[in-house]
Amino acid sequence: MSVLDRFRLDGEVAIVTGASAGLGVHIARALAEAGADVVLGARRVDRLARTATLVEDTGRKAVCVATDVTDPADCRRLAETAATLGQVGVLVNNAGIAAAVPASRETTEQFRSVVEVNLMGAYWMSQAAAAVMTEGGSIVNISSVLGLVTAGLPQAAYTASKAGLLGLTRDLAAQWSSRKRIRVNAIAPGYFPTEMGEAYPEGYVEGLLAARPIPRVGDGEELAAAVVFLASAAAGYVTGATLVVDGGLTIS
Repeated sequence: MSVLDRFRLDGEVAIVTGASAGLGVHIARALAEAGADVVLGARRVDRLARTATLVEDTGRKAVCVATDVTDPADCRRLAETAATLGQVGVLVNNAGIAAAVPASRETTEQFRSVVEVNLMGAYWMSQAAAAVMTEGGSIVNISSVLGLVTAGLPQAAYTASKAGLLGLTRDLAAQWSSRKRIRVNAIAPGYFPTEMGEAYPEGYVEGLLAARPIPRVGDGEELAAAVVFLASAAAGYVTGATLVVDGGLTIS
């Protein structure tokens, strides 16, 4: 096997949550380009059609499933649908929501809704996927640099959920890497163009990145390439790790 062959996902089925927009679209297409059939989950199932077309344009199969990751039954249905296509080898927990509310004014419902999607949803989805990954596999959790650093906005719920996801990654890796042969890793993205980013104050991201080692926002394909690495045999000796893809934000 050549080094480039190790990045291939031929014959595998990949699950991507939050696949209707933003990074989820880039991730789904990249996994298909690497050879995987892709099962797409999102609450807005009508918006999955565009992602499905991008997957199918690579010659791979795409299946769309309406999924609310806060509902364990939905997570099980998504995983079981994926298993009907073949060997489920990859889960990317990408579904997430954000909020920027001062802690003194954040309501119980606001805080809980973010944690339920970003952290609990990843847990329910990981449980469901692990049950159908009969021959090993790879789980990639999409966290955030805000799980590692702060960045000038009041985002208690979001940062807590993303930091919690890093802890969840380490614990599931410790439990499953040997017993189930499922590797579990996380990616901590910096700033990429997404719908969530559109809610930031005008000029906020540009000002934050101006003095960073790589002074620009990331490209979705750069993040997707990191996902393919962790999902594939190229990262066969990597588990419980957090790969930071942030242009140097966390070191500056």
